Amino acid sequence: MCGICGILGEKAGNADALSRMLQAIAHRGPDDEGTFSENNIALGHRRLSIIDLSKNGHQPMLSADNRIAIIYNGELYNYKSLKLELQRVQAGETNARAYAFNTQSDTEVILAAYLRWGTDCLKYLNGMFAFAIWDKEKKELFIARDRLGIKPLYYWHDGKTFAFASEIRALLKSGLVPKKINNGALYDYVTNQTVHNPHTIIENVRMLMPGHYTLIKDGDISGAKQIKYWSLFDIKKQSEEKPYAEICKDVQDILTDSVEMRLVSDVPFGAFLSGGIDSSLIVAMMSKYMKQPVKTFTVGFEEATFDEGPYARQIAKQYNTEHHDIRLSLKLFLDKLPEALSGLDHPSGDGMNSYVVSEATKKEGIKMVLSGLGGDELFAGYPLFKRLYDLEKMNWVSGFPKPIVSLPAHIYKLYNNSSSAEKLVELMNLPNWKTETTYPVMRRAISVSEAAKLLDTKEGYTREYKADASLDILSKLSVYELSNYIPDILLRDTDQMSMAHALEVRVPFLDYRLVQYVIGLNDATKFPTTPKKLLIDSTKGLLPDNIINRPKMGFTFPWAGWMRSELKTFCEGNMIGLSKRPQFNKDNVQYLWKSFLSNNKKTPWSKIWHLVVLEHWLKENEIDG
Repeated sequence: MCGICGILGEKAGNADALSRMLQAIAHRGPDDEGTFSENNIALGHRRLSIIDLSKNGHQPMLSADNRIAIIYNGELYNYKSLKLELQRVQAGETNARAYAFNTQSDTEVILAAYLRWGTDCLKYLNGMFAFAIWDKEKKELFIARDRLGIKPLYYWHDGKTFAFASEIRALLKSGLVPKKINNGALYDYVTNQTVHNPHTIIENVRMLMPGHYTLIKDGDISGAKQIKYWSLFDIKKQSEEKPYAEICKDVQDILTDSVEMRLVSDVPFGAFLSGGIDSSLIVAMMSKYMKQPVKTFTVGFEEATFDEGPYARQIAKQYNTEHHDIRLSLKLFLDKLPEALSGLDHPSGDGMNSYVVSEATKKEGIKMVLSGLGGDELFAGYPLFKRLYDLEKMNWVSGFPKPIVSLPAHIYKLYNNSSSAEKLVELMNLPNWKTETTYPVMRRAISVSEAAKLLDTKEGYTREYKADASLDILSKLSVYELSNYIPDILLRDTDQMSMAHALEVRVPFLDYRLVQYVIGLNDATKFPTTPKKLLIDSTKGLLPDNIINRPKMGFTFPWAGWMRSELKTFCEGNMIGLSKRPQFNKDNVQYLWKSFLSNNKKTPWSKIWHLVVLEHWLKENEIDG
């Protein structure tokens, strides 16, 4: 796990620019630094050593014939089996040569795979990664990102110079990228608390999309395009489904293999353990394959209302883990907010808790952890799935005249004038209740009409929600969650907050093989009675009933109270600052803040916080209005 950056083209010889980029991502790789430059290409790497800790793992890494240079951020979980394949030539493989490896690193396996298969090497890789390969002979730059978007990669170009990096801040620090707000992304951020790929909050800085790569040939920077090699939107429903018992066995086998593959490490590692179903299952499966006790980490709170410690301790005892129960006070968490906000590479309405958990875990000498992230999104664990499932089943009602359909919602709003009532009215007024229509409404923090009042700019990107037509309702929702909420909020926040402490997080539930299999199943298999029943039945016997049946908690803090007291000055200053930016309507932004202060039910803290974070981030990174 590392940080990478590079410059191709006219400004590639600017050594100071590359140096500044490397310094900006130094926290991602405290173990080593390396650079490579020739003619019109410069590559930089910061290393967090996880596999092959020797100097042989130094990057940029060159092929034996010095033709290929690679910089790489991530982990390749099938690198050992792939290495064996690359050490021999199969019958019928023309122009292929067995590769003689010089290191034990997974980096060299990617390098060798590229030499064997070119850009098709991506089809063979199972892992989380973002990498860049420079082919001296072909004069080509090849940059790629993993299928689910676990590892980030951003780029910018002006037609003459192409720059890329693991973090936006590295691009901004280069001095090459104009620090301008992307006006078209503001609607997306204001409504969704994030900016969805491929766009970012900075003008002309784009995120390489999950499952995509870019190939720049012969210095043709203006022709740089994102090319798809894998997509959630291409997954189809299985034509014939097996008996339920066989499906459960398949899920168990794939998930178990996914966990086992992610246990390869040359440094101390452990697991985040909240005591919920997903993280508890990961720990249970780790215990099956590890000779020594699993190191588990729970960050709990002294206040019982927010503490999941008892459930985590129960699992730790059951599986005899080396458990670290880290106690925090809400005051200490609050005190950490300023440095957590500084850890944000892109503004977000979420992620503060990930910063505190990662910091506490790293202090215990851990460099890598496994996480249960992705279980809810893949196995329909959120209440959102059931609500939108039921709504689509009632889609025939949406064909009636809108005044009749929306009347109950309007009556409800009269007696409960809250943000939830407003969302209900918005849903009832939709042209239909299919998932591609209802999902974006349910995931918004602020409605489109409210955003239009806050923003004076009329620019905005549109986003289509189109899963394969063959999929059932819950599978379509999983596709939307895994292509929007997961990569652009949860994974991005997890990456930036964990890597702020040079901590690697691995996510077994997001193995693409498991994702493809589960999404291809029908709804009756995944949700016959209760949420995540397929996952629970597939791992029967691993968890006690009280863990399976306990209500979801998660990290929920008294944000509203803080923002009206301890954080009031901070929030108010940023809301005023945001209101003065030319893209925003000053009166309406300040009205929203006053509405929150007066405890108006229509203005919960969740409509405010991401706007506070936006202004703080823009100001800290000196972004022009």
